[in-house]
Amino acid sequence: MTGEAVLREQICLLAKSMFDRGLTGGSTGNISARVPDGGLLVSPTGTSFGRLDPARLSRFDKNGVLIDGDPPTKEMPLHTAFYDTRSTAGAVVHLHSCHSVALSMMPDVDADNFLPALTPYAIMKLGKVKLLPFFLPGDPAMGDAIRGLAGKRSAVMLANHGPVVAGKDIEAACNAIEELEDTSRLAMLTRGLSPRGLSDRDVVRLVETFDVEWDE
Repeated sequence: MTGEAVLREQICLLAKSMFDRGLTGGSTGNISARVPDGGLLVSPTGTSFGRLDPARLSRFDKNGVLIDGDPPTKEMPLHTAFYDTRSTAGAVVHLHSCHSVALSMMPDVDADNFLPALTPYAIMKLGKVKLLPFFLPGDPAMGDAIRGLAGKRSAVMLANHGPVVAGKDIEAACNAIEELEDTSRLAMLTRGLSPRGLSDRDVVRLVETFDVEWDE
């Protein structure tokens, strides 16, 4: 198989894995990845992560023109905003994962640093996650909000909606968004229990040791 054919299969395999484990349900969520010629493969609108067809993925050329496949997700502004502002972005994933959405509804979360420092892995894979306000699904203003971060964040949380994560490739993006959901789940499970999280010094050591992007 060609490199693009392998990538098509990989997108569908990883999407189905997330669907099968309940990380996004029904026809929610969308996923994209950059192909070697600079174009994009994107999940089509109205499709389920559990039943993506590699041959029907939306195919864009390097100029952002749809050249093959079904019509793309209405959340394209989320994806293009990350690709346009982060040169390292090779894939973008958006889920409607339950625990992260629940955490976004809590009144005392830190909008600038959405995830509490409970384990090392979310810090290592995501850096700081920005909580963005609620937007109507498909609103281009979501993309504008991401562009406003000037490429300084690899992950955002859309309040009452779901996370969006950019990674160097499709596997890295999927691993990172799963870490975001896992940490959100821990935060909700331990909410009100005064859990012993990582200290500020622990966070600094992680950022320095693993060369984490940590926007101040």
